[in-house]
Amino acid sequence: MAVKKRSIFEEVGQGAKAPVPQGGSIDRGHGGARRGIRLWLMALFLLVMAMIVVGGLTRLTDSGLSITEWRPVTGAVPPLNEAQWSAEFDKYRESPQYRLMNAGMTLAEFQRIYWWEWGHRQLGRVIGLVWAVGFLGFLAARRIPRGWWPRLLALGALGGLQGGIGWWMVASGLEGDKVTVESTRLATHLGLAFIILGLIAWQALLLGRSESDLLQARRQKEGRLVTLTAVLIGVAFLQVVLGALVAGIDAGRGFPTWPDMNGTFLPADMFYVPGVETDWRNPAWWLGLLQNPGFVQFLHRMTGYALAALGLIFWIFGRRSRHRATRGAFDLLAMALLAQILLGVGTVLSAAEWQVAIAHQVGAIVIWVLILHARHLALYPRVGSIRKGTL
Repeated sequence: MAVKKRSIFEEVGQGAKAPVPQGGSIDRGHGGARRGIRLWLMALFLLVMAMIVVGGLTRLTDSGLSITEWRPVTGAVPPLNEAQWSAEFDKYRESPQYRLMNAGMTLAEFQRIYWWEWGHRQLGRVIGLVWAVGFLGFLAARRIPRGWWPRLLALGALGGLQGGIGWWMVASGLEGDKVTVESTRLATHLGLAFIILGLIAWQALLLGRSESDLLQARRQKEGRLVTLTAVLIGVAFLQVVLGALVAGIDAGRGFPTWPDMNGTFLPADMFYVPGVETDWRNPAWWLGLLQNPGFVQFLHRMTGYALAALGLIFWIFGRRSRHRATRGAFDLLAMALLAQILLGVGTVLSAAEWQVAIAHQVGAIVIWVLILHARHLALYPRVGSIRKGTL
């Protein structure tokens, strides 16, 4: 009697009708509209990303001070006739930026910078509206997963705070003899934007899998990779803040050479602060250094090198992961870091030409999200199988 050969991958009892998975008790009854909320968060993510890019263009076109009032609601309507345009232009002509930098500007030239700033603020209003409609809608329908409403509410609260910080930043450029906003306030504004973007991305990653799946995956977390990605998050955030400080004082245009800085490794007058004696114990001197183009540009470059080096070293550890998806996440991160190095060099050599500078900023967003993705898979590995070839 012939014996039927069996596959080494054949499960015990194969051939019998498999029971339909019912899901665990963890997910039953309070899973909420996980897919719908995830899609809503992904829409918010794209809007916040666009907000960061438009904000960068607003900075590069020196448009951020064209609107001299903070009107969160009524400001949504732009000037609609010649009289309204004249009134807005008159307000701008009272600002130090007009008097010291743009004296003689025509109304048509003013309108060009006005639309950049108005678009930036309008995008912020759209983000707030999309958050409010989504949150209140899911809340009213009782479709928010158990324990999730505080997290989603926090996103809206941070968005409101960001609007206030945005005006606090703009106000710093409307007094005295300022023609730009304070670089430290710009760094605060951009830093919070990246925090909000990261929180949205993290929540979307969690909602992409069921609670039971996450709990099971957590048992196989790779602690070393979790620690390494935490280090990368800290260094990457520092680099974003330093990049904002560089942009705030146009330090990127003062040293258009690489790998040196105008012929030297350490730029000339790197530790000089006008009117303040060099003293390591003086807080005013340290704060003044943040306005020194050579100092902040040097720190930005060195931190960029450190981030790239750490990322590539950690990639070696990531390649040793037991899980294919985790290895792939570290591969993507390493490639993005290499591309960002090239964009950074290009930004320097072009003296921060806006096209290259914006591509560099988008690269920072991509790296930020890829680090979070790698951390997510280190905390919650996707377990592969030999049969599916996903180990």
